[in-house]
Amino acid sequence: MAKHLLYLCQNLTFMTFLEEINRRRTFGIISHPDAGKTTLTEKLLLFGGAIQEAGAVKSNKIKKGATSDFMEIERQRGISVATSVLAFEYNDIKINILDTPGHKDFAEDTFRTLTAVDSVIVVVDVAKGVEEQTEKLVEVCRMRNIPMIVFINKMDREGKDAFDLLDEIEQKLGLKVVPLSFPIGMGYDFKGIYNIWEKNVNLFSGDSRKDIEETIEIKDLNSEELNDLIGDQAANTLREEIELVDGIYPKFNKDDYLAGDLQPVFFGSALNNFGVRELLDCFVDIAPTPRPKQSEERLVAPDENKFSGFVFKIHANMDPNHRNRLAFVKIVSGEFKRNAPYLHVRNNKKVKFSSPNAFFAEKKEIVDISYPGDIVGLQDTGNFKIGDTFTEGELLNYKGVPSFSPEHFRYINNADPLKSKQLNKGIDQLMDEGVAQLFTLELNGRKVIGTVGALQYEVIQYRLEHEYGAKCIYENLNVFKACWIEAEDPKNDEYKEFLRVKQRYLAKDKQDQLVFLADSSFSLQMTQQKYPSITFHFTSEFN
Repeated sequence: MAKHLLYLCQNLTFMTFLEEINRRRTFGIISHPDAGKTTLTEKLLLFGGAIQEAGAVKSNKIKKGATSDFMEIERQRGISVATSVLAFEYNDIKINILDTPGHKDFAEDTFRTLTAVDSVIVVVDVAKGVEEQTEKLVEVCRMRNIPMIVFINKMDREGKDAFDLLDEIEQKLGLKVVPLSFPIGMGYDFKGIYNIWEKNVNLFSGDSRKDIEETIEIKDLNSEELNDLIGDQAANTLREEIELVDGIYPKFNKDDYLAGDLQPVFFGSALNNFGVRELLDCFVDIAPTPRPKQSEERLVAPDENKFSGFVFKIHANMDPNHRNRLAFVKIVSGEFKRNAPYLHVRNNKKVKFSSPNAFFAEKKEIVDISYPGDIVGLQDTGNFKIGDTFTEGELLNYKGVPSFSPEHFRYINNADPLKSKQLNKGIDQLMDEGVAQLFTLELNGRKVIGTVGALQYEVIQYRLEHEYGAKCIYENLNVFKACWIEAEDPKNDEYKEFLRVKQRYLAKDKQDQLVFLADSSFSLQMTQQKYPSITFHFTSEFN
C-alpha cells in the first residue's frame, strides 16, 4: 500500500513537472534599432497584466522610459544596451521574454542571448523594411533552426506595400513566409487587420490607450457585413488580397514552423497597441515549449529529472547601491531549487544559492523552484563566466557563443591614479559581462579594449564612472583584427620565431589565450604565409 502511494505521489509530481515545462514559452525579440521592439515588449507585458501603463518607470513617473530599458545610459539615449529578462503569465502560460539590444554596437550580447531562447519574434518597420542588423540576427537564428514569427510594425504610418514587404523578407532574410494576418489599408487609410488565423476583423481606432480593440468575427469574407464595416472599396481590395495570399503562400504548418522552415507573419502597430493581442494569442498556441539543448557531451532533454543550466549573461551592479553581479542562467533540464547544492562544472565546486531571482525588468523576486525554460538570476561575487554550466553532478558543458574578433581597439588608461583599484575591478567585471573584450599586451602589460562598435566605449566609460567611481581615458591603437593563435607544435622553431618576431603584437585575452593583434590585412596575410604551422582564428572557441 505504502509503495503504491509513493508511486502515485512520484507520478503526480512528474505530471506537474511536465505540465510546468509545457506551460513555458521562452523567446527573444530581435530587430533593427527603432523598429519598435521595446514598444512591442511593453505592449505584450500590458496584455499579460504585468504593467498597468506603458512606459511607466515606477521610481520616476516624470522621466518616462521603457520598462525593459533599466540602465541610465539607455534612458538617456533611448536605445537598449543590455538584454533584459521579463516574465509574465498570459492565459495560464508562463512567458519569458528576452528583450535584446537592436543597436549593432551591442550585437554580441544579442548573439549570446540567442543561445537561451526557444523561439524568436522578428520586428520589421513597415517603412524601412528589412535592415542590415536584422539580416545578421536572422542569419544566426537560421543557423540554429530557431522558430521565428515576423511582426511588421507601424502599419498606421505610410510604408511599403504588404506584398512587397513579404517578398523582401523572403529574399533578404531567406525565409519562407505565411501571413496569418493582413492589413486593411496602410498609413492614413489604415482601417484595421483581417486576422487569417482566427477569421475575424480587428478595426483600428488609433487610440493607444485602449487595451483591446474592437474585434468582429467574420467567417465569410464575401458577406455584406464586411462592406458595412470597412466600406465597399476597402472590402473588395481585402477580398482580392486574401485570394492572392491563399494562392501564393503555403498553408500554415506547425511542424514546419517549429523546424525553422516556415515563418508566420503578423501586421500591426505596437505603439497603438494594435495587432499585438493577435500575435500573442497565436504565439501562445504555436510557439515551442522548452527544447532539448546540445552539450559537448550529449543532447539534454528538458524533461530529464536532473537539473542542468548555463550562464548566458552576467550583469554587474543591477542595484547600484550594492556592488553585486547577477549571472543569468537558462534552465535546460530538471528543477532548479533554492538552497540545493549544484556543481559549478568549470570550477568543479559545489555551490548553493539562497536567493535565486526571477525577473520583471528591474524588479526581482526570490523564487523557490524554477523549471526548464525559466531564467534565474544568481548572485555572483565574481566566480562565474558566460558559458558556465551548473548540474546536479554530471560533467556537462553547454556550447557557448564564441567571442568574435572585435572591430575597434583602444588602449584604456587610468585618469585618476588614486582610483586604480576601482578601475581594475570595474574593467574586470564589465569584461566578464561580455560588454567588450580585454587584451593585455605581452610586451608591457598595457590593457587594450576591443569592441564590436564604437558606442561601447562610451558605455564602459559611463559605467566605470557611475558604478565604480573610476575614470578612464582612451588612446587609439591601430589594430585591424584580433586572431586567436593555435600552434601545431608549441615546441617547434617556427612557433618560437613567431613569438620572438611578433612579440609587440601579442596579447593574452581574459581566458589567458594567446592573441595576435594584426595591424593591417596585408600584415596578417604575410604572417599567415610565413608561419604555415600556426592557425589564426577569428573566434575564440576553436579548441
